[in-house]
Amino acid sequence: MKILVTGGCGYVGTILVQKLLKLKCKVTVLDTKWFGDFLKPHKNLKKIKYDIRNIKNYSFKNYDTIIHLASIANDPMSELDHSLSWDVGTLSTFNILQQARKDKVKNFIYASSGSVYGVKKEKFVHEKLKLEPISLYNKTKMCSERIILSFKNDMNIKIIRPATVCGYSPRMRFDLSVNALTSSAFFKKRITVHGGSQIRPNIHIEDLSDLYIYILEKKTNGIIFNAGFENLSIKKIAQTVQKFIDSEIVFQKNTNDPRSYRLDSSKLLSTGFKPKKKVSNAIA
Repeated sequence: MKILVTGGCGYVGTILVQKLLKLKCKVTVLDTKWFGDFLKPHKNLKKIKYDIRNIKNYSFKNYDTIIHLASIANDPMSELDHSLSWDVGTLSTFNILQQARKDKVKNFIYASSGSVYGVKKEKFVHEKLKLEPISLYNKTKMCSERIILSFKNDMNIKIIRPATVCGYSPRMRFDLSVNALTSSAFFKKRITVHGGSQIRPNIHIEDLSDLYIYILEKKTNGIIFNAGFENLSIKKIAQTVQKFIDSEIVFQKNTNDPRSYRLDSSKLLSTGFKPKKKVSNAIA
């Protein structure tokens, strides 16, 4: 199988591409390499330094699948340049789909975000709930989803809404909640928690990477799937980190982060997918 991965040099992409190569897939990675390239050379791997805003100049002929991971990666970065965030996150997605349809690509898998639901009071946040994004990053994901759905008659579409990802990758990220708290405890012996009652759903990077492969190989009913398996408060995550690393937790009442949401992934689990890792594995 010939697979194109946008953002394949990123945090999740680096793990996913390694798994695809082990399955003997032929993989092409398109990435700006803003944060480097940690993918080792492989006979079935082609890496191209590429800005997806220029995607109209790229041919997808002979690719079976596109796994679209590339985006401006989080809320703070998205706010730095609104036009860039819309161009990379949404307009480029539309252009990729147009070219994919023209070149008759069969499968398109999109990495959205569980945060598109916004702040929800419901205990079980499932795929049928209304999307109410509260940040620019969330809005670009929601709009991209709607564009993608308009192509569902042209190719096999799958949209994954991952929880907050955690765990080790050669291209490491320390801005994600579990990773950030673990890093702080390890290097500073101190974990500063702003608020603490906010709920975060979590998914291990190995499980998320396995999920993209699973959803590609297995025929499943439905297009959109939540992917998060541990809904934990920031306080609980900090306390779990403390069990692994001798450190002090300092709570600060004031927080400018209102995000608090759970994910219900019953729909995904009903297909037979089984996560293998937990937050504790990521911390370790």
